[in-house]
Amino acid sequence: MASEELARKLQRRLDVEHLTISHTEWTAAEVPADTVDLPSHRERTAAVKADATAELTAKLNRRLDIHYGTAKPKQTKVFNPYTEFKEFSRKQIKEMEQMFKRFDSGRDGFIDLMELKMMMEKLGAPQTHLGLKSMIQEVDEDYDGKLSYREFLLIFRRAAAGELREESGLMALARLSEISVSAEGVRSARDFFEAKAQVLSVRSTFEAELREEQEEKKRMEEERKRRHVAFKELQSAFCS
Repeated sequence: MASEELARKLQRRLDVEHLTISHTEWTAAEVPADTVDLPSHRERTAAVKADATAELTAKLNRRLDIHYGTAKPKQTKVFNPYTEFKEFSRKQIKEMEQMFKRFDSGRDGFIDLMELKMMMEKLGAPQTHLGLKSMIQEVDEDYDGKLSYREFLLIFRRAAAGELREESGLMALARLSEISVSAEGVRSARDFFEAKAQVLSVRSTFEAELREEQEEKKRMEEERKRRHVAFKELQSAFCS
């Protein structure tokens, strides 16, 4: 029904285009021949009419193909995930790519509704039909009703940026995927605290060595004083 209504609308538009062009031809015919080149004008009008008809016909056919599921996917711009998603390491992107390919059972470069359903079930977070559609719509930038590899990566970008609701299906997907989208941050934090601990350890060692050196000097000073006192006592014994 929707396709028939669309066809009627586009046909009405074609009729309007035809009437507009016919009116233009009629108006041009009323202009004196010395001011308008009638043959060339008619040719241009016919060309415009043909272009408009072809364009609308192509749009109608495309909509009908999409409606009946026979439309060929449009060529999408090739992107480089390593340059566009610089917040992730190469290892992380490779893990995401492997996961995407594992659940792209149709091998068409997309994860459709049923493939997403299987993915969420295997991850242990099954979703309702409406939940699955909501997951796709949240990152479906080209509105084709399925996830491309780039849109799949957007899930992890938004998860890492804290832009996903905790109760959303996409957050569950990112959390259960065994891909640590914050691994770099965790590693950086770990390195920071390890470095800080190392600095504290070195400082503690230095302070311990300093205290030991001071205590050694104190012992040596006390030993020197003791020897001095013993020498004085021996000297007094010889002099008496």
